[in-house]
Amino acid sequence: MTVLEMTGVVAGGSLAAGLLGALTGLGGGVVIVPFLTLVLGVDIRYAIGASLVSVIATSSGAAAAYVREGYTNMRVGMFLEVATTLGAIAGAHVATRAPTSAIAALFGGVLLYSALPVRHREDVLAPEASDALARRLRLPATQPTPAGPVAYGVRGVPAGFGVMGVAGVLSGLLGVGSGAVKVLALDRAMHLPFKVSTTTSNFMIGVTAAASAGIYLTRGYIDPGLAMPVVLGVLAGSMLGARLLVLAPVGPLRRLFSLVLVVLGAEMIWHAWTGMP
Repeated sequence: MTVLEMTGVVAGGSLAAGLLGALTGLGGGVVIVPFLTLVLGVDIRYAIGASLVSVIATSSGAAAAYVREGYTNMRVGMFLEVATTLGAIAGAHVATRAPTSAIAALFGGVLLYSALPVRHREDVLAPEASDALARRLRLPATQPTPAGPVAYGVRGVPAGFGVMGVAGVLSGLLGVGSGAVKVLALDRAMHLPFKVSTTTSNFMIGVTAAASAGIYLTRGYIDPGLAMPVVLGVLAGSMLGARLLVLAPVGPLRRLFSLVLVVLGAEMIWHAWTGMP
């Protein structure tokens, strides 16, 4: 395979990953890393480095739109970024030294977890009362609705901070945005409305990825020739997915994507078990 053909294959696979990630809300990283390692035989550390760069690019564009619309809770995001950034740096340091088989096995486990259906807490019309720590940090805010801005409370700050640290470690280790874990912390632990949780998570993903990408860059695991087609492909796929989201039957698509994640996760664990190079 020539360099030009390889670039085209990587860009095409990345476009599909970005499209699926945008339609399902899991991000393209959960597909692009297995695609590069299992299909193209790329070293998993280089695949993670390229995935992190694509996460930064896709998060930045979407985050700006959500901030303008007024859904993103900036104070919650900036406060929790302390935990995710520290976790991402720690995870990236471990990833550059850990055996590739261990990283592959962990990635496979995360894929299997991401495939599980998650029922999110329903938003309520009457906002929950914020706890003392959230009020002291001035984390409660409002979200836009057809009837105008509606206030909501924030709770469980220590629990959310701890889960965000775990999300940062996973991001640094595996090159994914860990959006599912971030939304879990914001939605379940801190009781934020679901739309606020997803948009705030997207705002945080890029910063988390940037923190760990710096470690991969200094270790030489970000190859511009690989990262460039990945970024362009995932960006194009994400933009297309955002437009199709309104028209696509998301329910069947999510089930199909979950099946793909199960297959990829099992494949990653099998390769790790049999001695992935």
